[in-house]
Amino acid sequence: ADKEDPKKHKMVCGYPISIFFIVVNEFCERFSYYGMRAVLVLYFKYFLLWDDDLSTSIYHTFVALCYLTPILGAIVADSWLGKFKTIIYLSIVYAIGQVAMAVSAIHDITDSDRNGTPNNMTFHVVLSMVGLFLIALGTGGIKPCVAAFGGDQFSEHQDKQRRTFFSVFYLCINGGSLLSTIITPILRAQDCGIYSQQKCYSLAFGVPAALMVVALAVFIIGSGMYYKPEPQGNIMLEVCKCIGFAVKNRYRHRSKKYPKRQHWMDWAEEKYDKLLIAQIKMVLKVLFLYIPLPMFWTLFDQKMDSAGHHHGWTLCKSGLIVIQPDQMQTVNPILILTLVPIMDSIIYPLIKKCGFNFTPLKRMTVGMIMAAIAFVCAALVQMEIDVSIEQMFFYYVLLCFLLQASDEFFPFETENITVSVGSFKVTKMISMTKGLRQTLLIPLDISDEWLLVSDTHKIKKAKTDKRSFLFIRTTFTLQSGSQSCKYSAEFGFGSSYTYFIPSTLIFGPNCQESITVSENIKPNSVHLALQIPQYFFITAGEVMFSVTGLEFSYSQAPSNMKAVLQAGWLFTVAIGNFIVLIVAELAKLPKQWTEYILFASLLVAVCIIFSIMAYFYTYIDPAEIEAQFKKDNEDDEDDQSKLQKQEVEMTKKDSIESHREGKQTRM
Repeated sequence: ADKEDPKKHKMVCGYPISIFFIVVNEFCERFSYYGMRAVLVLYFKYFLLWDDDLSTSIYHTFVALCYLTPILGAIVADSWLGKFKTIIYLSIVYAIGQVAMAVSAIHDITDSDRNGTPNNMTFHVVLSMVGLFLIALGTGGIKPCVAAFGGDQFSEHQDKQRRTFFSVFYLCINGGSLLSTIITPILRAQDCGIYSQQKCYSLAFGVPAALMVVALAVFIIGSGMYYKPEPQGNIMLEVCKCIGFAVKNRYRHRSKKYPKRQHWMDWAEEKYDKLLIAQIKMVLKVLFLYIPLPMFWTLFDQKMDSAGHHHGWTLCKSGLIVIQPDQMQTVNPILILTLVPIMDSIIYPLIKKCGFNFTPLKRMTVGMIMAAIAFVCAALVQMEIDVSIEQMFFYYVLLCFLLQASDEFFPFETENITVSVGSFKVTKMISMTKGLRQTLLIPLDISDEWLLVSDTHKIKKAKTDKRSFLFIRTTFTLQSGSQSCKYSAEFGFGSSYTYFIPSTLIFGPNCQESITVSENIKPNSVHLALQIPQYFFITAGEVMFSVTGLEFSYSQAPSNMKAVLQAGWLFTVAIGNFIVLIVAELAKLPKQWTEYILFASLLVAVCIIFSIMAYFYTYIDPAEIEAQFKKDNEDDEDDQSKLQKQEVEMTKKDSIESHREGKQTRM
């Protein structure tokens, strides 16, 4: 279809009808990707039987590859195949990878003895690794192309509609993520199999594979309605050669006797077209702005719990409050689905009416500040949690012969304590081990040896033991022969209890009254609601930063490098993930909340640098600049053509006059 021909480019409510196919395609593709990823670590651990370290390492390698391959896809799209064909071909690769993952999770294929465990694990490992590689190649390769291809469907005067498209596009990403992360864990929990019933990983991978096939089919159906800009040759190779020539030429003319030029890329004018040089300048300006951006993703991606709860939507990498991952991973997309329409329909128009020019770079700056505030909130919640577990030092319980004791316990600051039994007038010095919960057993004969027993677990000031204020009621049944006693109690998360059952216990309906309970460690009192501010700020920051960044990357890119610049934007995400690993390894901070403050401080510092860079950035209209250069080239060609025509006419005139003079001479 012709981009500027309204007859060929059908419109619905002011929008090209072609974008509806693109939006549905993106929704299905994101459902496929996030649905597969939601159960991937569990598949590694419980199907392939890998340990935690190997599972986590392979998972993060896969995610990193998904954000590195967009560069390859962008180069192929802008240089050779074009965005449409690139999306088609790589979507086929993507679908094959998803099918391979689903097949690799069928345990009956190699379960020769039919006991539910695959006998040839190598087959499943190899097939799953091939599948993951194809998925990373497919999802990464089409990622920059789909967004840029959607932007191509709008004509130059549809800036408002294009901005709305990128917001809806981002909504579809999170809508697909939300539904898939709810549905696929449910599918995984089902039992399936031909010979033996096991957890149904094949179904959990099979449904995303089916959605990827649907995504491909929907995209192909809209083929006749798309505007498909043709690739303009190997543009990346030309760009690299042009930049290299400019650098070499500038180095050759480094002497002061040569006049300076306005931009260092102008040193390529001797060999390359001025339009190409202008397009490279546009890209370099935006890429320079990208330098500080990975720090935002460094904070944002820490909402992913990397150990086991690999896709739990908790704000920090260890989670502030431990909730089931299948529940928490839906919080972020739910908030995004709520905030994006509010921002576009209410907040941004209201700011504009107030006379404030809220430019894209200003929005991104505010988004970074929001993310920093979210981590400050996380630090405050973490400090509250640390206070609630600070009391865990030493505990002891005195037990007598009848196994009855006081309901109270006492923490001690010193390791050596003195215990006196008043009625027997016996006093003993007890040496306790720091960091352990210990039980002191006092025999019936006080003069016999007192036994100090250490519990099997240490009481740590653990920064990963963070749980919501939630109680679970449990019923125990005590049996002695045919007699039984049911005891029901509520247990709070993070708490520890000791139950004392007397030797004189009488079975019956009132047996519970004879059992004494001692609460060794109180339940955590940090409420889940304390997480709400940090989730709100991190999601609001994502909406203002990421949605705006997608549209900004497209609007400021030249026509022949839009997918490349989208890939550059996605590359900042990959760099942000590497920064997380580096900072976490080097910082080695003793307190979790100090790590949050460190990241927040780094982002604020980067935000200041970015705001200064944004202040000096001049917004451009690439289409207008390109049109001006093309017009100048056409004018130059016209002038050159006129000059050549004049030279031909002069030559003819001279020839005629010369002929006349020769004739007169002969006469």
